[in-house]
Amino acid sequence: MTLAPIRSLIHSFPRLIGKTSIPFVVAFSYLAIMLLVPTVAIFQKALTEEWSDIWRIATDSVAVSAYEVTFVTALVASLINGLFGTLLAWVLIRHDFPLRRVFDALIDIPFALPTAVAGLTLSTVYSPNGWIGGFFPDVKISFSRIGVGIAMIFISLPFVVRTVQPVLMDLEKEIEEAAACLGANRFQIFFRVIFPTILPAVLTGIALGFSRAVGEYGSTVIIASNLPYNDLIAPVLIIQRLEQYDYAGATVIGLVLLLFSFATLIAINFLQVWGRRYEE
Repeated sequence: MTLAPIRSLIHSFPRLIGKTSIPFVVAFSYLAIMLLVPTVAIFQKALTEEWSDIWRIATDSVAVSAYEVTFVTALVASLINGLFGTLLAWVLIRHDFPLRRVFDALIDIPFALPTAVAGLTLSTVYSPNGWIGGFFPDVKISFSRIGVGIAMIFISLPFVVRTVQPVLMDLEKEIEEAAACLGANRFQIFFRVIFPTILPAVLTGIALGFSRAVGEYGSTVIIASNLPYNDLIAPVLIIQRLEQYDYAGATVIGLVLLLFSFATLIAINFLQVWGRRYEE
């Protein structure tokens, strides 16, 4: 199987752009080299296999278990971040307290910290003898699926906070004061005035955090035991297949993750469009 139509489109690209401006050509060429070509390449590599082989590899019991661990754990982690990330954004915007700027800067640590260092730190802290794991002697956190979830929460938290913060900053307090003058209590003001306004941003942050958690490898590979049917995630399974020189298996599983990433991207764009319509 080949991707002849896509190849034809790529080869005809110079004729399609014609006399387009130089900035457009440079920007689109950079986009094509950095994103489109690798994406087409993984499709082409996967489609060199027969459909029956692709289906067999994609639906292998170990792969299906890895999908379940990856997507379900990432969804739970993103939902938890949706709740506590919104709370953090609210506190940082609406409350003034000592060292607020320091705590605000700490939110970005998962962006700057190498994921391997994050995984090593989390596995140490949540081990049975760790600072936090020691308080739960009967619960295995590190080297389990719970540890995978904690790693995903850690690396995806900033997406929710940084998405909700600008919306809260632009929210006019006069609207809340007007609702209070009409007799609404704090509970009613939040759920009837504030929450509908920030909901699109919260959902966008959850979707971004979910997509980030799905593709996480560096931190989860250290804090997990990486056992099939237990806490093995799809990115780690891809590396295992590559170490076994099973390039077809790694490519097909990567293709499955890529398709889910496309679906997540479409969902994020839909949420952003819906948010703009809501604001209007």
